Amino acid sequence: MSYRFAIDTLLLKVNLLNEEFRYAHDHNPIEHVGSRLKSPASILAKARRRGVALDLDSIAQEILDIAGIRVTCSFISDTYTIRDMLSGREDIRVMEERDYIRSPKPNGYRSLHLLVRTPVRMSDRTVEVPVEIQIRTIAMDFWASLEHKIYYKYGKSVPQGLLDELRSAAGTANRLDVTMERLHDEVRDLGDHSQEPLPGPDDLRRIPLADELLGALADRVNSRRTD
Repeated sequence: MSYRFAIDTLLLKVNLLNEEFRYAHDHNPIEHVGSRLKSPASILAKARRRGVALDLDSIAQEILDIAGIRVTCSFISDTYTIRDMLSGREDIRVMEERDYIRSPKPNGYRSLHLLVRTPVRMSDRTVEVPVEIQIRTIAMDFWASLEHKIYYKYGKSVPQGLLDELRSAAGTANRLDVTMERLHDEVRDLGDHSQEPLPGPDDLRRIPLADELLGALADRVNSRRTD
């Protein structure tokens, strides 16, 4: 229950950021937000693989990815923007950061992982609950989803040829991320340079109808005066 509450708490924080960017900024780095909570069977299986004692205290200390949040972004730079905003909050304590974007895993996996603790207020106490936050681009997320399905299908015996193709596809996805971000920056810079300033008071006075409009407005105001 505390892990579910921790997920809900962090989802609220991320969704608030999403709403703020949507209405108050010209670019929203958040494309999608998801979450997952490991099932008891999955937790026990991982505890057995890692040799963790099968009691609640040992599992809570050793299995730190029971609760997870995934934030999908448009561009690589967006992943670090979201990282900075979340880690800068007083109610989120970053315990560990793993940057698989700058240093991909051998299989080509790219993502930014944060292990954080966030306070959860229960009816009789406040507990700090660990949550894993994964921040990645759309292309990274697509690749990771496909890779997960392949490993699920083949278990631990994925053919080497398929592994090589996955690694190559990861490089292709990264090149796509880099290219799309460059195009986005070029279009944004072009828009900033070509945008003309709004007309000022002197510009408005030179409009032919300005005097007529001002005269009509003055007549309307004077007709309502009582002094």
